[in-house]
Amino acid sequence: MSNESDVSIEPAEPVGSDLRIRPAGAEDWPLIWPFFARIVEAGQTYAYPLDLTEETGRGWWMEEAPARTVVAVRGDTVLGSAKMGPNRPGRGAHIGTASFMVSPEHTGRGVGRALGRHIVDQCRADGYHGIQFNAVVETNHAAVALWLSLGFQIMATIPEAFNHRERGLVGLHVMYQKL
Repeated sequence: MSNESDVSIEPAEPVGSDLRIRPAGAEDWPLIWPFFARIVEAGQTYAYPLDLTEETGRGWWMEEAPARTVVAVRGDTVLGSAKMGPNRPGRGAHIGTASFMVSPEHTGRGVGRALGRHIVDQCRADGYHGIQFNAVVETNHAAVALWLSLGFQIMATIPEAFNHRERGLVGLHVMYQKL
């Protein structure tokens, strides 16, 4: 969601009807990278490698089939992005997973909620049995509240599993929604 751990939950609907969610293409990565890099560098929400470059970051975010990456756009502006696909290969592929990032300039406007609803609907349409989020940082209160409001449950919290840049070792929630 956001690199801010203490932001308020987003409103129920995106501001304006011109928000579109569409598949991300290679031409979108240069527009995603600036906020992706800021969010990862903030060290509050993602356990990605600390030495990511624009090229290596692309491999962590831009998915290939059967997974996919989408962008939330208003006009030519990318406001946020999400990626989704099977949580595990083989016998675990009936459960989906997803990750989300909203540009810090666009948080609190319903972009995360729109991406979340889109991913839930897409996972349902793709025939997934449920969606599992493997690592929601417990101090990312806005994301936790959003996922709970969209029907996810906290199944477990792994204590001290994430090294938060400011708060030190904090827990990671495993969250799930049956579809």
